[in-house]
Parts: sequence; C-alpha cells; structure tokens
Amino acid sequence: MGRGTKTSKRGSAVPPSAAQAPPKARAADASPRWGPDNPHPLSVMKTELVWEGKYDEWGNRRTVDAARLAMPMQRIETIDQPRSEAAAAGQLAMFEKKSTRLDDFRNMLIWGDNKLVMASLLRDFKGKIDLIYIDPPFDVGADFTMEVPIGEEKETVAKDQSALEMVAYRDMWGKGTASFIAMIYDRLLLMRDLLAENGSIYVQCDWRLNSSIRLVLDDVFGSDQYRNEITWKRDAAGVGAKKTARQWGRNTDSILLYTRSPESWTYSAQFKELDDKQKAVYSLKEPDGRRYKTVTLGDYSAASIARMETEGLIHVTSTGTKYKKYYLDEGQAIIDVMWGDILSFGSRYGSEEYLAFPTQKPEALLERIMRASSKDGDLVADLFCGSGTTGAVAEKLGRRWIMADLGRFAVHTARKRLIDVQRTLSAEGKPYRAFDLHNLGRYERQWWQQEALKGADAEHRRVVLEFFRAEVLGGTGLLPGESGKTPGGSPVPLIHGRKGRALCHVAGIDSIFSAAEARAVAKAAAGMGGTEVYCLAWGFEMDLRQRVEKVEADLGVKIMLIPIPREIMEKNRKGPPPWLEVAVLEAEAVYRKDGGVDIKLTRFLPSLAEVPTKELESIKERAVRSGFDFIDFWAVDFEWGGPDSPPGGGGEKPFNHHWQDYRTRKDRSLKTVSDAGHTYASKGKHTACVKVVDVFGCDTSITVAVKV
Repeated sequence: MGRGTKTSKRGSAVPPSAAQAPPKARAADASPRWGPDNPHPLSVMKTELVWEGKYDEWGNRRTVDAARLAMPMQRIETIDQPRSEAAAAGQLAMFEKKSTRLDDFRNMLIWGDNKLVMASLLRDFKGKIDLIYIDPPFDVGADFTMEVPIGEEKETVAKDQSALEMVAYRDMWGKGTASFIAMIYDRLLLMRDLLAENGSIYVQCDWRLNSSIRLVLDDVFGSDQYRNEITWKRDAAGVGAKKTARQWGRNTDSILLYTRSPESWTYSAQFKELDDKQKAVYSLKEPDGRRYKTVTLGDYSAASIARMETEGLIHVTSTGTKYKKYYLDEGQAIIDVMWGDILSFGSRYGSEEYLAFPTQKPEALLERIMRASSKDGDLVADLFCGSGTTGAVAEKLGRRWIMADLGRFAVHTARKRLIDVQRTLSAEGKPYRAFDLHNLGRYERQWWQQEALKGADAEHRRVVLEFFRAEVLGGTGLLPGESGKTPGGSPVPLIHGRKGRALCHVAGIDSIFSAAEARAVAKAAAGMGGTEVYCLAWGFEMDLRQRVEKVEADLGVKIMLIPIPREIMEKNRKGPPPWLEVAVLEAEAVYRKDGGVDIKLTRFLPSLAEVPTKELESIKERAVRSGFDFIDFWAVDFEWGGPDSPPGGGGEKPFNHHWQDYRTRKDRSLKTVSDAGHTYASKGKHTACVKVVDVFGCDTSITVAVKV
C-alpha cells in the first residue's frame, strides 16, 4: 500500500478523499473518472491479512528495526560436563585422547525475549540457520500453574508461571488475535533473515490460529514458499466428553512448513513400518514362508526382467503373466502429511522422556522433522524452546543447535536435560558438543532505560520505587512538600525512598550491589534515624547476604536485599510483581586426605517468587525447616578465583561447570557434598563458586574460600 492510503479493518483501501469527504461534497468536486486507463485503487488491491500496527499512520509498512534491538549477549555459563569431571579428577590428558566431544561449535541456550535474542543473533548467524522449529504459545486460556517435585519423596509444591511470562503472555493476547499476530509477525521476519537459503521453518499451532498464522507466513515468506501443512493427531481420545458433546473432538495440531527459497531446500523422505492393513496385502509366500506381494512390471526393460528372474524376483501366474515381487520384510510406508503414529504425553505420562512440563512435545516428533529437513552438522534453532526437546533431539542426531526462551524455569529445565544428554552420549562413546548459557544481562536493562525512560537514572529509580509501592524521596531524603532538613543538615543521595518505617535505596541500572555500598547505605540510613533499609538492585555481589550481617551488627540497621524483578521492564505493566529477598546460600570447603578439595552445602533458603500467594506462608515454613529439599540442581566452579576472574566475583567471567549434581523425576536423591576431589595446580588461596538452582528455576551463587 502506498503513502496516504487508508487501511480498513477488512483489508481494503480507499483513497483518502473518498474515505473522508461526505457524499454531497464528493458529487460536487471534480473527482477523476475511474476506468481502464485510470483504475480505482480498490480494483488493484491484493488480498492480505491486516492487523493493528502492520501499517503506520501514513500507510507505510512497519518493519522490525533489528539494528536498534540488537545488543551483546552475556555468556554466563559454560557446560561441558564429561570433560570437566575428567579435569577435576586430574585425568584430562587421558580424557582428551578418548573424548568424543566435537569442538567445531558451542551450542547456545539463551534466556531472554526472543525478539531481542534474534536481533542480536543476526550479526553472526544471518542466513546461517538450516532449520527452525517453533511452537509458540497459542492457547489463550491456558493455565500454566504446575506441580514441581521437592525433596526425595513424592511431595510436590505449586509453581506459578513467572511474572515475566505472565506479563508477556498478557501482552501477547491483550488485543486478542490481532496482538498475537503482531507479535509472531515481528519474530517471523527475524527468523526469515536467520534462515539459510536452503533452510526450512516448521511452525506448530492448533485450530485457534492455524488459518491466521498461515496467512502471516505467506506474507513473510511468500505463498510460493509454502510446502506442506502437516496434521499431527496427538492422541485418539480427544478432549473429553463435555467438550465433544456438540462438536468433533479437537485432537490435532497443524505444523506449517515453509522454505526460504522457492528453488532449493533440504528434504529427505521419511518412512515408517507398515500397519496391519498394509501388511495384509503381502498375501503370497515363498516356500520358506517369506511373504510378498506383486506389482505389474510396467516399464521395465526385457533386460531388467531377465535380471530379476535370475534373482528370483519375478512371480509367474498360472496363466504365465509375470509380476515383480515386493517382500514384506523389506517393505516400508512413506510418511505423508497425516501423522497419527506419534502420541502426545497426554496419552503416556509414564514415558521415560516426560518431564511434566506444559507444552512438552515428544522427541519422536522433532526427530521426524529434523531427519527430513536437516543433515548431520546442520544448525537447528528453536526460539520458543520450552523444555528443550529440540536441542535434545538435535544433540542426539549430530546437529548443532541454538535455543531461547523467556521463561527462567524453561531454561533451567532445558539446561538440566541437555547436561543429561551430554552425559549419556559421552558414556556411550557417541559424539556430543558442549554448550553455553547466555542472557542479555544488563544490556537489556540499558535498552529499556534508553527506550522507555529516555536515559534518565532518576526516572529509573522512580519507576522502581513506584512498582515497589514506596514513596519517592528528594535528594535531601525528604518527601516532596516536606520542610526541614535531614539530621546534620546535609543531603542523603543514597536514600531514594521510604516504605512504611523502612528507607529505600535503588542501585544503578548497571551496577552490582556490593558490601561496601551496603555499608554506605546503612550508614546513610542510620544518619536519618532509620533502623531498616531496603536495598533494591538488579544484581548483588556474591556472598553479600552473609557479609551484611556484620554491617547490621555494627550500625544497628537491618538490611533487606531485594532483587529488582525484570518484569517491571515490560511495556503496559500496571500492577507490581512479587518482591522477595534474595535466597540464602552457605557452603564450605572440604579437604580430603589425598589433597583433593570438595564443597559442602551447609544452608539454603530459597527465594519464593513463583509460589502462588495462597500457598506462600506454608511453603515459607517448609523452606525454613528443610531448605535442601528445594534444591533441584547445584554445580561448582573450582577455579572461579583464577587469573581471569573479575574483582569481587562479579563481571563477565562465565561460570564453568567442573562438577554438578541434580534431581531427576526417577532419582530424587541429591548429594550435599561434591565428590570431585578437585586438585589445584598451586598451593595457596583459591576461590570456588557454588551455584544452586531451586525447584522454581531461580538460581543463586556464592564464593567459597579454599586454601591448599
């Protein structure tokens, strides 16, 4: 549509003069005569799907400004479990000789908004991804509350969808189908740019949106890039008697396949075992009982028929007619677009791969897609990765992978799952690749500050305090309109707000809140006569909870360390997200007689940000009583204090998994003392880092001093 065109909700367009002028005025003015030499705009309009925001106020097509959205990604973990175990055991040289690890690529698991993630990936991966599979959230009425296991028994606790996911999901569906389409359109544009020329994209959806998503895919990739609509019959039961009383059961998903190029794309036909009806056709038998069927010889040459006769592949009827034999034990059925042989987890909760993760898809589904549309070593991406099925299958099939998800619990589930795949492949002597965990870190906050807050740090503090439901103080520590001066008559720039009797400090958007800052804030609060202070920060120095205990004792000020939730960055956010104190984690070094070092967990109290409000109090009591039951995963980086470590334990150094232990659905046990027996190359002081992830997917880290 050209400049000045007005778009109707039905997708038609009329010239501005015709749309805005009343009938009498139109009749009186000298409007041009429409006809073959001057076609009316309506006569040349193309058919398209139009939604709010597709065009700007002047009728120009909106685009995704990837350059503005792109930002550096922070690598926060490096994960190569089998190699790290060998290194910790002092057998690295032997391991390197036997290792099946492939070092051509480090797979990527990314936590963050996939729109920002994809814009950031374009620099290195534009036109380089061979296959994309996505299963975006398309159930507008979905309840994402789930039960997660705790401890070693069969006990569970309820887990809410994270507030960040709730906000994103609400925004996604805030204006119904139109807002969902606007969301998916932007992301599909970025996916198109990431796809290789011979690449393919599979988009999974259900009856709610399959027609709309296909039109969006036509818009982004072109209708001539459409290849197939696969119908996946998830199970035979449907959705229950009540919902099927007045309609056919809804038990299928659509998987739409588009390619980047109209001319060339990767595809290999897939086959499956014959079903009983197909097997029944093989009704003839050889003397040894081998079953076969016959087909006409058709266009075979006389030479070919003679060769087949020699090989015993020709069947001759009593009338002398010759047919070619096809044997049952060699028979396979080519797989078409009707997939009814892969059951969803709704029909098999006992499956070994089932993780009780909402929206989890069977590995067999992704394996079929991957075998058909990628080759060994190809790069596969899933930007709504959920529990990580795509990465798990890609790793097993020898594909490289990139996965991203907005949900912290999803990323943790995928991380643990991929570690398990690594271990299994290594133990079986099969190839595997290491992977890194990334996020957008402080860059996402910087982008939000620049875009939404116009770069003002004071505005950042005001927004934080507003969501914290605290009163904003002026630079003197007084509320707006108050008179007088603070004790001593000097301003208190470290105190930014007040909540009840407690004062509030908001750390800078780029900072890691340190023990030195905590002491300065507590001293400022004491100078104002305060006895309690909230310290709100995006990140905290490791060990800070333990270190501020001395500050509290010295100054008589209670310090409450509160992480600022990412959720406040979401546009259109109105209500406050949960604000909870940081988790408490304590650990100590264990020295073995052989000189090896291990780490022992001594205390853990989880953060409970994703526990439903109605259950919060009872879970708090349970967590205080048995905090270790809430640990789902923990790992140790024994060399955190190496020469490349940043001062104070913060900065950009990624956490390297030297040792780890975690609970599984089958094995709920968890070690509280590592068994790595790590040996250090030199005597003296060293620093280990301990990372714990709780059953809700929240992680916390501390450092442990080691002296050898």
